[in-house]
Amino acid sequence: MKQLFHVVIIGGGIAGLSTAYYLQQQAPGRGLSYTLLEGASAWGGKIQTRVEAGFVIEGGPDSFITQKPAALRLCRELGLEDQLQGTNDAQRKVYVLHAGRLRSLPDGVMLVIPTKFTPFVFSPLISLPGKLRMGMDLFIPRRNGDGDESLADFIRRRLGREALDKIAEPLMSGIHVSDAERQSIRGTFPRFVELERKYGSLIKGMLAQKALARQHPGPRLPVFMTLRGGLGQLVQALVARLSGELRLNAQVVRLERLPASTSQTRAGYRLYLADGQSLLADAVVLATPAFTAAELVESFRPELAGRLRAIRHVSTATLSLAFARAGFEHPLDGFGFVVPRREPCQLMACTWTSTKFEGRAPQDYVLIRAFVGGPHRQELVDLDDATLIALVRDELRRVMGIRKPPAMTWLYRWPQANPQYDVGHLERVDEIERLAASLPGLYLTGSAYRGVGIPDCIEQGKAVAEKIVSDSALG
Repeated sequence: MKQLFHVVIIGGGIAGLSTAYYLQQQAPGRGLSYTLLEGASAWGGKIQTRVEAGFVIEGGPDSFITQKPAALRLCRELGLEDQLQGTNDAQRKVYVLHAGRLRSLPDGVMLVIPTKFTPFVFSPLISLPGKLRMGMDLFIPRRNGDGDESLADFIRRRLGREALDKIAEPLMSGIHVSDAERQSIRGTFPRFVELERKYGSLIKGMLAQKALARQHPGPRLPVFMTLRGGLGQLVQALVARLSGELRLNAQVVRLERLPASTSQTRAGYRLYLADGQSLLADAVVLATPAFTAAELVESFRPELAGRLRAIRHVSTATLSLAFARAGFEHPLDGFGFVVPRREPCQLMACTWTSTKFEGRAPQDYVLIRAFVGGPHRQELVDLDDATLIALVRDELRRVMGIRKPPAMTWLYRWPQANPQYDVGHLERVDEIERLAASLPGLYLTGSAYRGVGIPDCIEQGKAVAEKIVSDSALG
């Protein structure tokens, strides 16, 4: 009789759920079983959706990028295609806080790269010297060598300091909740590195890609998509498809590596839970933050633990606020605004949720979401609820003129939940994966390694599932 191969997946966020799902897809009827453990009381990790009084509230991510197909593909596989919803692109405008005022990002600016001449030239966001310096990208030679550099160094070199301070830092570092001076350009925006390498200029490269896209007319997907009932629908659909053992409130406190014996051709693992139970596994997937994985492997591979701890994490919080539409003091004519580090504002950004997505609030209400914390203001996340809500309201009054009190608020804190892709991140992950590969049956996946977005985590979960099947000879 073929020996049963049992996998334990630690972590019930999107990476762990995807690993379990694709294990089922890869090895049906091949002698593989799995247990999925989550220390919290709900599945989904940072994907947390709350539907209340007609509002759809996202505590964590609110959408996924379609240029990376994994999330869209999985939604379709799970029968969620009729629930897919794009952003309201008729209102696709982003503002930048500059000198205390909201200035719109010029039309045609792709993250930080200008691709339309007239809107860029007449924008008050960038000074004339700053615009001339950005235009120098057309003439600055490409960088020699392929070593990593920080986002800040890359943008200053190609487009200048003003482009960094007013656009790239709040937008591009904001996406990754990172410090631009430490953020790896290769780890977070490798497309920009490739544009420079191939075209010698970011502007030339982006214009060339836009021209190429025009050669293939037809309907295009929105850049960002979500689900009508919130991204929690994806979590629910995944959990409903899983046939293995699923356990919530199951915190793993210790992981022990077992040597192979004469009756056992492969080594295994024993997991100890906080409730005193233990279980055995032939393979273990650590779909956890890197620092949690470090604690679990410390006893049998301290070198790997040290590499994992080198991946820093920072804290954030989100506050969603609902306001009655009648008498609301702002038109909400865009997706929201971002805040450059140099601005004396304690917010990182604000999304005008009820504009960005249809159906997020009842017709008589508007919904916005503020972001606080991050690499430069982590201490704000530790404020008590009343103080943090008052701080956000005060900033919204100063920036947007909102004086009326909110009808409802929803506060989510994310302590140490945002991995930092510092310069050299990909080389660091290569070393982590090399060390993990020396431990048969141990696998790592999740946002700390090769992409923080939902599609990245799904793709990593799929890759780990395929590797488990291959390594265990179940394929």
